[in-house]
Amino acid sequence: MLEIRWHSRAGQGAVTGAKGLGSVVAETGKEVQAFAFYGSAKRGASMTAYNRIDDKKIINHEKYMVPDYVFILDPGLAFTDDFTANEKPETKYIITTHLQKDELINLIPALQGREDRVFILDCLKISQETIGRPIPNTPMLGAFMKISGMFELEYFKDAMKAVLKKLPQKVIDANMIAIERAFNEVN
Repeated sequence: MLEIRWHSRAGQGAVTGAKGLGSVVAETGKEVQAFAFYGSAKRGASMTAYNRIDDKKIINHEKYMVPDYVFILDPGLAFTDDFTANEKPETKYIITTHLQKDELINLIPALQGREDRVFILDCLKISQETIGRPIPNTPMLGAFMKISGMFELEYFKDAMKAVLKKLPQKVIDANMIAIERAFNEVN
């Protein structure tokens, strides 16, 4: 089973991102869960969202997980959340930041010794420049496609177009640019 934990602030699209990823994966016949845990849900409040993906029926409905991937959508949460909790020795971290990777690792002791499993990009900047709003969920998914190799980029973009079909075409197009840009910029 593949498990993903999203660390975000309410309003940054983690729940929508988790559900969007779930929808794309479900179309392949796999079993999927996408859910969130948050308190008052005021915009800006810290929250987490989750995905589980498996070939067989998923009977575990707990929020507790041992994630394969951890996504940090808000740079500040890398400094405040216990995002390495319950990690596996191979857990990979994709972190939104404007810092260079070595700077980030020097500032966050929890990342030290995990350098080869830490990937960075500035999802907020990408989303602001492409979509026009700081909603980093689709750039994070673009980075995830690159790191995980789960889907080819073009397949994923086409599948996400179907997920986003209720939005205006210019917003869908902007999200496709954000996904591709994140795919190319993550390191």
